[in-house]
Amino acid sequence: MATILIIEDDRETNDAICEYLKSAGHNVFPVYDGAEALTIFAQRSIDLIVLDIMLPTIMGLDVLHEIRKKSSVPVLMLTAIKDEHTQITSFDEQADDYVTKPFSMVLLGRRIMALLRRNGNANVLNTIAFDDVIVDFSGYTAKDPNGKIDITPKEIDLLKLLVEHKGLVLTRTQILDNLWGSDASIIDRTVDVYIRNLRKKLRLDCIITVKGIGYKYEVDE
Repeated sequence: MATILIIEDDRETNDAICEYLKSAGHNVFPVYDGAEALTIFAQRSIDLIVLDIMLPTIMGLDVLHEIRKKSSVPVLMLTAIKDEHTQITSFDEQADDYVTKPFSMVLLGRRIMALLRRNGNANVLNTIAFDDVIVDFSGYTAKDPNGKIDITPKEIDLLKLLVEHKGLVLTRTQILDNLWGSDASIIDRTVDVYIRNLRKKLRLDCIITVKGIGYKYEVDE
């Protein structure tokens, strides 16, 4: 998919982001300080940058300033600093997005996909086939040789979320936050009902239950 530079000095956070993005099919380069980040950026073709603000050697905003002298590559700022001035400064320096810690890995992934799509570097998933069942994500429809299958837009969105995160376990909370929003008054068992409907309507055996955690989409290559 895309080549992404992860500039984050906390190794645990950096590793987690890299593993998540690799599972989604991206190439990643982990970097732990500002000076190294500018060196790597000058040497490689990068499609998107995740950039922490608080960095050793050169601060993140200064790294962004130097990058913008040469490139309009999408940059997503990732930081624990939540004050309005820092966020405004980031956008003044032409950051494309801003995420504060702690953050949902799924939502971070969606923001990255949105930036890549906006920049023309994302493979947009429009349709998928499950044996004789065809699901059209863009048209929110599904059909088999007998005709149209009765399926809801939210069920389509759930299936797409799982497919886009193939092999990665998504918790019920992550699914709820992504599809209904973190403020929605919906219990997590609602996800179980939607999963059950998907399996029955589309005759799916590729949505796997991970007991006590959530669900994942898994297929044999």
